[in-house]
Amino acid sequence: MARNEQLIRQHKILQVLERRRYGATLEEIRGAVVEELGLGTLHVRSIRRDIEALQAAGMPIGVQDSARGKVWKLTRSDTGLHKIAISASELISLSMGRDLMIPLAGTQFWHGIESFWHKVKEQLPEGVWEHYERYRRTLRVIGVVPKTYEKQKGMLQTINRAIQEHRKIDAVYESTGSPARQRLLEPYGLIIYQSSIYLVAIESGHHTDKDPEERLRHWKLDRFLSTTALDEWFKPHPDIDLDVHLGRSGGIFSGDKPSIYRIRLSSKAVRWVQEEPWHAEQQFEMLADGSAILTLPAYHPLEVIPQILRLGSAAELLEPLSARKILAEQIAEMAEIYSSKSSKARSSGKSRYDDSKD
Repeated sequence: MARNEQLIRQHKILQVLERRRYGATLEEIRGAVVEELGLGTLHVRSIRRDIEALQAAGMPIGVQDSARGKVWKLTRSDTGLHKIAISASELISLSMGRDLMIPLAGTQFWHGIESFWHKVKEQLPEGVWEHYERYRRTLRVIGVVPKTYEKQKGMLQTINRAIQEHRKIDAVYESTGSPARQRLLEPYGLIIYQSSIYLVAIESGHHTDKDPEERLRHWKLDRFLSTTALDEWFKPHPDIDLDVHLGRSGGIFSGDKPSIYRIRLSSKAVRWVQEEPWHAEQQFEMLADGSAILTLPAYHPLEVIPQILRLGSAAELLEPLSARKILAEQIAEMAEIYSSKSSKARSSGKSRYDDSKD
């Protein structure tokens, strides 16, 4: 049996029973587990043993006769919600957390959030809910772009299972500007960045001469065309720590080793970057006139250049020179687009990108 496979299956059984208020037969439970975990086969005896293990661990799973035969169900004591006193301020915090998780819409994680939210609403005293509604009108969460991964739900379940069981994934992945091709991935975790979900994984057989940390890449879920969890396992490298790995990046990029970026900021820009940091490891060298030199690590110029462009002339990229050259080229192209000649051409329906001849 694969590592953690039984534990994952037992957790799925609990999820199935949570949704079945009137219980489910062993066959019904088996069918749901097979479908939701993407299993090939699973014997009813395995389901019975898993339920017995859960009962031995103290889970309140009972069995009773019904017109469909014997059904297993969670008793009302499993919710325990009537034992929890929830305040309006706690409800507001829960609601804000739910708003921030909008990028997970369409996934099994979001279904769990919504299910719990509705259970809380059903149990709330009217006075607490009214107070919450009044307070919520004064507080909004914005900047989280609604997005659904309903179409990728099956792939996400496959990926999540592969992460937990340390299975390799056979995937077809289409990078931006490149044709789709097959990849063999060793998945380590999922992350959310700016409303998108990414898989952190190593490509098997790719750059094997590098350290495992340097081989980690971020694969956008939107670009997967198919995923299959193989009956082939990998051993996670003990030196890989996803918290450390992700903390080194200012965005979603990954690479061999980060470069050090130095940016001169005006006095106003210093305040802006202090209020909205670009990177967890950023440092300021304050200058006599109130300006500063900002230093931070980044794996890719696109982690830094968009931030600099937002500040306009209030920020100047000093190093590395390669990134400064890229930025200079972008500024030159933008200047040409916004030049008076180009603007006149645009107003007449022509474009600098138009290949037609006069």
